[in-house]
Amino acid sequence: MILTDNPKKKVSKICFLTIYSIFASLILNKMKKIILSTVAILAFGFANAQDTKTAGSMGFAKGDLFLSGTVNVSNEKTGDVKEDGLTVSPSIGYFLADNWALVGGIEFGSTKDDDGVADPVKTSSFGVNAGVAYFFTPANQFSVSLGGNISYTSSNFDNGVVDVDTKEIGVNVPLGLHYFVSDKFAIMAQWGGLGYTTNDNGGDDADKTNNLSLGLNMDSIGFGLLYKL
Repeated sequence: MILTDNPKKKVSKICFLTIYSIFASLILNKMKKIILSTVAILAFGFANAQDTKTAGSMGFAKGDLFLSGTVNVSNEKTGDVKEDGLTVSPSIGYFLADNWALVGGIEFGSTKDDDGVADPVKTSSFGVNAGVAYFFTPANQFSVSLGGNISYTSSNFDNGVVDVDTKEIGVNVPLGLHYFVSDKFAIMAQWGGLGYTTNDNGGDDADKTNNLSLGLNMDSIGFGLLYKL
């Protein structure tokens, strides 16, 4: 006996396959749209993230305002003779151009020399300074700067016998190093470099002291932090 397919079953099978193909095509098209939309959203998000990172990147640019401060601590002892010093120098800066910044600051200092015999010699000072600094690679994470500034410092000298107030005017060419650890914060070091000062030694008929110096010791190096606003 020969078996033949039922015509009704053939029609039902063809209809099922047709409907299945239509639904499969619709689902695939829908999935394609979803995938393409997802890819587009991810691409937009990535591009936006890159733009945001660039806008808040490390380094400096024209129009940046920053606060900084250095601390210089010295301590020396030879036998019974002790010499201690502390200088704190907060400052503010503004980038007039990509490489040039206008800087200004104040400085507090104190020293104490004690030979263990006579009264300790104490000095305290307060100064202001202003100038410009050139940054060689301002947009990079690490940058070097070379500056030029003028300063005015008022000091008090007291050795237990003599108490004198002096005034000093100076020019200085400091060298700075800056390394950003985040978009806002940088570690910095500043070397006093080449400097010239003139001190009135209390005024009146006292002879002035003129000094040209090149700081080659650790006392002329200060370390601090910088915060970019």
